[in-house]
Amino acid sequence: MRIEPLLTQPLSSRLGYGYGDPAVLHVPGTAESGSRPGGTYYLLVTSNDAPNAFPILRSPDLRHWEEAGCVFPEGHKPAWALDGEGCSDFWAAELHFVAGEYLVVFTARQKSTGELAIGVARSASPCGPFMADERPLVAGGVIDPHVLLTPQGDAYLFWKHDSNDEWPSLLAQLLHDEPGLLADLFPDPDRQQAASLCASLWPRVAGLPPMEKFLALQPLIETVTCDFASLRRRLQASAKAARPEAVARTCDSVLEAMCTPIHAQRLASDSRSLAGPRQVVLTNDREWEGHLVEGVWVAPHGNRYYLFYAGNDFTTAHYGIGVAVADSPLGPYVKQDLPLLTSTDQWWGPGHPSLAQDPGGQPQLLFHAFHPGRTGYKRFRALLMAPIQFEPAGVAIR
Repeated sequence: MRIEPLLTQPLSSRLGYGYGDPAVLHVPGTAESGSRPGGTYYLLVTSNDAPNAFPILRSPDLRHWEEAGCVFPEGHKPAWALDGEGCSDFWAAELHFVAGEYLVVFTARQKSTGELAIGVARSASPCGPFMADERPLVAGGVIDPHVLLTPQGDAYLFWKHDSNDEWPSLLAQLLHDEPGLLADLFPDPDRQQAASLCASLWPRVAGLPPMEKFLALQPLIETVTCDFASLRRRLQASAKAARPEAVARTCDSVLEAMCTPIHAQRLASDSRSLAGPRQVVLTNDREWEGHLVEGVWVAPHGNRYYLFYAGNDFTTAHYGIGVAVADSPLGPYVKQDLPLLTSTDQWWGPGHPSLAQDPGGQPQLLFHAFHPGRTGYKRFRALLMAPIQFEPAGVAIR
């Protein structure tokens, strides 16, 4: 595969977490006074709990990048968002030019509930300063916002209902309460041992903050994702056979949380609310996707819409990038049979893609990936790029 490394080390200490969830926007040369004739590319990346949220990078050609500030400097984060080392999660921001202003859509945790929500910030310039709206646009455990601007001028918001940290907790508690299920669900001795460890630790883990709990249960998550389709079949069988009925209901709850819906809805003209019907446009129904799909980016091309997405667990080498195609923004989307990008010897866990045309007019897919053997939350993610070509039923790497 023609994968081109763009940024493989931090440009500064503000980019210590790297370039996770990279979202690119090309601003034409006429859009800002004194800008380059060919325009400028802007890139936003995830910052997790760093003091300065969402670093902004810029480039004349997609290959040479420099820092250009951040969306929310220290002390200027949204009033509704939880802030602080070890407790805040600022994820997956995107920059778009909508209705005469620059919008940043992003994920953060609400102070009032600790739940993940999607916010919006606005500026007259791609480098800010940005002013966040007073309240989230979508709340209730949601992440990975994406804005699609159609050729007709309509705007749609895509996002994921996040159950990443729900099913591991439900499964760990189920195995703690019903240890007899361990052998049924995990016949492999090594995987059974990892699951048993997490089950025995559950009383200590249960009260931890969300991301600490997620990390503590990582052995269980990796054990499940190694053979997700088989585990799900065994869990379905346990749900049918389980007695008492409460155990069956818990099995069903785990299965439900392992199904990830991607929603889409029209963005109102003022970009402060949503309008029209809300549609589920994607779920994880392919074996390689494991327990989730996320991180979507939709590109209009010709008369079709090409939806790029990530699947499987982002902290592992099972993570990859898939493509689905539709005739309208809200679908129905038809997936390519195989993922577009998967781990290689050089790069693990390619994910959360975005798309831009390079100065020569060729479409390029930008995405993040880990150095081999160095995966995990808050681990460094490099910025990579691959040339693509659109085909009637999908996308190929050129």
